[in-house]
Amino acid sequence: MKFDEIQEILNRQLLKLENRSLNDTEQLLLRGLWQKKNYQEIAQENGYSSGYLANVVAPGLYDRVSQLIGEPINKKNFLSRLQSHFTNSTSLQYCGQEYLQNERPEYPDAPVPYNSYYYLKRTKLEAKIIEEIGQSGALVRIKAPKKWGKTSLLLTILEACQQQFGYQIISLDLQKADQDIIANFNKFLRWICRNCARQLNLEAKLDDYWDEDIGIKMSWTIYFEEYILREIKQPLVLALDEVHRVFEHPKVAEDFLPLIRACYEESKRSPLWQKLRLIIVQSTESYVSLRLEQSPFNVGLPIELQGFGQEQVAELAKKYQLNELATNEIQQLIDLVGGHPALIHLAIYHLSQEQITMPDLIKSATTSTGIYSSHLQLHWVTLQKQPELAGIFQKICQGNQPMIVDPIIAYKLNSMGLIKLREKQAIVSCQLYQKSFISQKTGSEKIYF
Repeated sequence: MKFDEIQEILNRQLLKLENRSLNDTEQLLLRGLWQKKNYQEIAQENGYSSGYLANVVAPGLYDRVSQLIGEPINKKNFLSRLQSHFTNSTSLQYCGQEYLQNERPEYPDAPVPYNSYYYLKRTKLEAKIIEEIGQSGALVRIKAPKKWGKTSLLLTILEACQQQFGYQIISLDLQKADQDIIANFNKFLRWICRNCARQLNLEAKLDDYWDEDIGIKMSWTIYFEEYILREIKQPLVLALDEVHRVFEHPKVAEDFLPLIRACYEESKRSPLWQKLRLIIVQSTESYVSLRLEQSPFNVGLPIELQGFGQEQVAELAKKYQLNELATNEIQQLIDLVGGHPALIHLAIYHLSQEQITMPDLIKSATTSTGIYSSHLQLHWVTLQKQPELAGIFQKICQGNQPMIVDPIIAYKLNSMGLIKLREKQAIVSCQLYQKSFISQKTGSEKIYF
């Protein structure tokens, strides 16, 4: 068997057994061992220390594979026992078509877990972010429209930071914060501090550091300086997901965003603050008018997620056993939804369940009975609340050529994923939005915009 086949089957079995597949470092080590290289050679080729691979990654890999095949494994017998396992007919039968048929994919209505068989890795992008987080005082800001894979990417990065670097991780999802907490700057900062302490298994001790006489921002800063950052031994990654929720409260945003920026800038001169790495994740649909010099989003490493291309869609189709999906059908799907990851995934899922054919999917895409009706409805509701945006977007959809649009309007429409910008000119981002907008009400069709 080829190495790629071995790796894919091993990932499936581990995912079934432990609910997690091989991480990047384990796969890197597996490939090197398969090529009969020693730890030092693998480490030099991939920028790791040989001690880390030999003493941290390898024992974990051997233990996981040992649990899987039911035999003790070490470096000497690793390859022979792995090959024996995969030449066993029972093992192959379990991992092949029969395995996939028994493992029914879930309906793709939530972030795809990083350890899911159906997660599509963004290898180069992930490596870029991980390299940045490895730097002292790093700040990475990930932004894209809703359902473009931000949370799945974040989970992948956090797992890698923990596995590769041994960093401590704090992940806060602002969707879990009550509305009245985010609306109150003091409550919001205390919520962050208390959850940071909880995830680090520390006592909160908020009242020991909180002093309204010196201000909320200074209390928050002192809490991190004199408590959190002094208590931890390893660098700390603080990930804030769904940060756009803060934008719903402009006064809070105008205090919070500069505070995040100040922490980043403090790391340039303070060894203590260099322990902290920040990851900010936001959906771009939300928009807030903040002074540019106050915003933290013009510092650090900016990451804007791109849509899926031919290779990625083909890979996802293969995972769903749609090997017969033709190249021209893949391109039709990309053209229809502009490579939108969640919309691609939804289509592939429905096609794999044999609930619809590609021609019917495309034909019904813009109707109220199509698989994208809920997605289109959300955009329709947003545009109904902002008639000026709706009017401009209609003109863009009806035009055959890119058009110049007011910068603020263009920013909002682009943030929603409805248009693409070429220099200062706007074009509709995909056929789905264009056809939905200009369609006429006939029969069962519905005008969404």
